[in-house]
Amino acid sequence: MKPQKPRHAAPSSAAQMRAVPPVVCYPVETLPQPDIPTLLARRKTARQSSQVIVPPRDGACIEVPAGSFFRITSIEGPQVGDLNLWNAHDLTERFYSGKTRALHGTHLSTGDQMWSSFPAMRPMATIVDDTLDWYGFDAFGGSVHDVIGTRCDPYTRRLLSGEDYHYCCHSNLTRALSAYRGLDLHEAEAHVHDVLNVFMCTGFTQDTGQYFMKASPVRPGDYLEFLAEIDLLVGLSACPGGDCSSEHSSDAAACYPLELSVWMPPDSAQKDHKVPQLNAYDRSHGIS
Repeated sequence: MKPQKPRHAAPSSAAQMRAVPPVVCYPVETLPQPDIPTLLARRKTARQSSQVIVPPRDGACIEVPAGSFFRITSIEGPQVGDLNLWNAHDLTERFYSGKTRALHGTHLSTGDQMWSSFPAMRPMATIVDDTLDWYGFDAFGGSVHDVIGTRCDPYTRRLLSGEDYHYCCHSNLTRALSAYRGLDLHEAEAHVHDVLNVFMCTGFTQDTGQYFMKASPVRPGDYLEFLAEIDLLVGLSACPGGDCSSEHSSDAAACYPLELSVWMPPDSAQKDHKVPQLNAYDRSHGIS
């Protein structure tokens, strides 16, 4: 974090430097925009095909075919979840939270897309509905569904407290992927990646710029829903922080299950879906 008491004096032009207006790094006007009304109309014809209940302080996986929808729902109490996405046919293509943040901002909602890692770099999922879109940004700069935090993990817990805790989201996702795909635990862990923090209310403190969390506004019945742009393997952890109003990475918080459901439109509607192509960059990196 930036020092509260700088060691170096500001130059005479400091005020002028601070007043320079910002420039958006990645303007997204040239990106194809999702047709949300059409997708919602298609969603109305979909029928639930599968579901899994993610237990508190645990994880689960489910597969979602391209052109279908999946929904994460709060079903018993205020609970946040950590979401991973993989190409169902190639686990090395996975959700890239950093690039998604650069394109869409720190917090996602309807119309935003979750982009995959290099070299594929294409939309993996599109958010089509969000019952917490009313929250916006609060007076602290907090909002929901962030791509800031990495996921709670046992390594940071060990570093900061000297203790081992095995039910952090990183470990939950590792166990879930290992069990679902029959992978060695260490092989599965290598595929677990930075997350979309579903329902989590977060931001940065205005004085020190530190990542903060506060009580999530999520309540039973709230959901976040996505279109699967490609065939997906979806992993979700019900965070040990519960609603993240106090702490995570412990058994102290009240925690609740989350429902992860898949919704399939009719075959005729699903055939209309066009799977995004792999990124067109030739990967020559300046070498002819």
